[in-house]
Amino acid sequence: MATLLEVSLATTLLLLCAATTPLSRSGGFPGPDDALDEPGRRAAAACVLPVRFAGDVLHAPSRAAAETAATMGLAARIDPALADIDHGTWSGRSFDAIASADTAALPAWLADPVQGTPDGETMAQVQARIGRWLNAIAAAPATSCAITHAMPIRAALAHALDIPLPATLAIDVAPLSRTVLSFNGRWRLQSLGLD
Repeated sequence: MATLLEVSLATTLLLLCAATTPLSRSGGFPGPDDALDEPGRRAAAACVLPVRFAGDVLHAPSRAAAETAATMGLAARIDPALADIDHGTWSGRSFDAIASADTAALPAWLADPVQGTPDGETMAQVQARIGRWLNAIAAAPATSCAITHAMPIRAALAHALDIPLPATLAIDVAPLSRTVLSFNGRWRLQSLGLD
């Protein structure tokens, strides 16, 4: 029979934000094929995952998430649910390039980023996807790590803690930052921060 402590910590999830890419560092909408930049690669190499999370590591299907896992020396498997928000036609483009092409588009997005970019996902769609994934994690108790991106981590916080999506945009999710959630009947935030 499980002890009270084992039951209360039945599910623990570390969400690790992928390391930087050139576009994430300079300002823009990273695409799924963006590689880590050299500072991101060095930072990931220096990042050590707590041993308790190393047994079950998942990563988003993006190149940056896969390279973050590989650079950290982690054996990780792809989980499509962890994909970054789809930036649609803005994927892989810098803020400057978008502003040059359409001076009104970027300010309109900045006024309401929850609605997403042209032909991209909305934050509500990301929250629904991540919410289904979190519900599955909660149903199969384990200790695991998921390497993903800032927007899915914000969506996870919105789902787990019942926070309005616009409020999550006020949460800085830095590259290689760690968000730890636990589940025992409901999700709880254990910690949020860097190494």
